[in-house]
Amino acid sequence: MDVSNKSAVSEFVLLGLSNSWELQMFFFMVFSLFYVVTMVGNSLIVITVVVDSHLHSPMYFLLANLSVIDMSLASFATPKMITDYLTGHKTISFDGCITQIFFLHLFTGTEIISLMAMSFDRYIAICKPLRYASIIRPQVCVALVVASWVVGVMHSMSQVIFALTLPFCGPNEVDSFFCDLPVVFQLACIDTNVLGLFMISTSGIIALSSFILLLNSYVIVLITIKLHSSRGSSKALSTCTAHFIVVFMFFGPCIFIYMWPLSSFLIDKILSVFYTIFTPVLNPIIYTLRNQEVKIAVIKLKNRLLNSNKATPHH
Repeated sequence: MDVSNKSAVSEFVLLGLSNSWELQMFFFMVFSLFYVVTMVGNSLIVITVVVDSHLHSPMYFLLANLSVIDMSLASFATPKMITDYLTGHKTISFDGCITQIFFLHLFTGTEIISLMAMSFDRYIAICKPLRYASIIRPQVCVALVVASWVVGVMHSMSQVIFALTLPFCGPNEVDSFFCDLPVVFQLACIDTNVLGLFMISTSGIIALSSFILLLNSYVIVLITIKLHSSRGSSKALSTCTAHFIVVFMFFGPCIFIYMWPLSSFLIDKILSVFYTIFTPVLNPIIYTLRNQEVKIAVIKLKNRLLNSNKATPHH
């Protein structure tokens, strides 16, 4: 295959989730609402953690980082999809498509490491409480956050370099609402079976092994909570349950999409909505509604803002 006709495809057409106008309007309303809630909810968490000195602890520092990642993950494709529904313009340039692949893998890779860092933090807090302060020091937290972004960048670079080597010469319809390797590589003019193996080995196995590691740490934590059943254990249990819901909602679709890259597009589409639109909304809901300290801090922040508004005299 001559690679010179690599640039024959200059843009891709995103087929989106449905051809039906009624469904498109429904998705437009739902996803717009979800997007606003995601941005407001996660911004609120970040501001609250920064402003409230009671939340200047490793757990909340990691939570604020997760909120930043979630806002990014919600923004790499959703706003374009929402505007596409309005304008009916569903094409994306070749560079735009590669950019989406880059950011998708950057933010999902970073989120995987961040969720692992958060589970490590809870594991130490519950299983080795006396050593918590000496293990989870501020420098360690910063290192974990930096590591999560470095891993994200390295992972996404590998995916983008791979995508850029593919020859695209014919069909350019992407059967999804954003560009991702499992749907894009099937448009390449070469045998896709080998590419499928690459997908499984890079993204699928990373997601699966990370999930198994996380599962193990939560099992150990839950056993520890059960052995030391006390008043504090119910709080720890609800925190861990909340964390695990997020982990499951995020990893489940990722594992399915990347372990079976040649599976049904319809299932892939539904699952990709989960981790790009639903999970970023879930985090602020799960972490704030189930966390007394964050709830109190948000109320204090609201009261402070209201009081400062009252205090400023109107001319």
